[in-house]
Amino acid sequence: MEVSLDRVGAEREPVLTVERAMVEPEALVDYAAREVRFDPVWGPRGGYPGLRAPAPLDYVGALVRTLSPTIERAFGLGAVKLAKAECSFSLVTLPPERLAPLQRIPHVDTTDPLQFAILHYLCDGRFGGTAFYRHRATGFETLSPERTAAFGAARDREVAQTEARYIVGDTVHYQRIGSVDAAFDRVVVYRSRLLHSGIIAPDAPLSEDPRKGRLTANIFVNYRPA
Repeated sequence: MEVSLDRVGAEREPVLTVERAMVEPEALVDYAAREVRFDPVWGPRGGYPGLRAPAPLDYVGALVRTLSPTIERAFGLGAVKLAKAECSFSLVTLPPERLAPLQRIPHVDTTDPLQFAILHYLCDGRFGGTAFYRHRATGFETLSPERTAAFGAARDREVAQTEARYIVGDTVHYQRIGSVDAAFDRVVVYRSRLLHSGIIAPDAPLSEDPRKGRLTANIFVNYRPA
């Protein structure tokens, strides 16, 4: 594996990029295509704009164990222990005109500073990538429990003004502060509390076929003080 570390925005949040994470990544695509069932996971208010399916536990365990020492060093975690890891295959399939307002803007997965997103691209560069953002009204790039109320109030005022499309760059309410392009077998690691969104181009081929669509494996890893 080839690992690089960048820092984004004024808050200088680390973002790890890992190339060639697996020996046979094609086998994981075959597994997703043959062995699991994908189901919709979005609701009236939003959620992931597509389908998800369970990923194999041996893959999750191997990747997390391999990356964990690098994550701990890169993010300066100190004395921690791995608490849990959850993973699913994901396919973005929802067309832009069907997006709920909250699906059109950046989001965080949690405010917990010890939860990390490990995003494994099992698709190629046609499928955009991942971008990170600053909320212009508050200046926030990450969310903490102390910031949640101020961000939520501003977001709720703004969200009705958003167009029915995926965010792909700067808008009147958000500024892009960094991005990582999709590439087959590339892994991106960042804190789940960093404002982020997938880069989904208007002409992206949003297929429900894992071999043709925007297939990723999404792992959420939680640490706790040792």
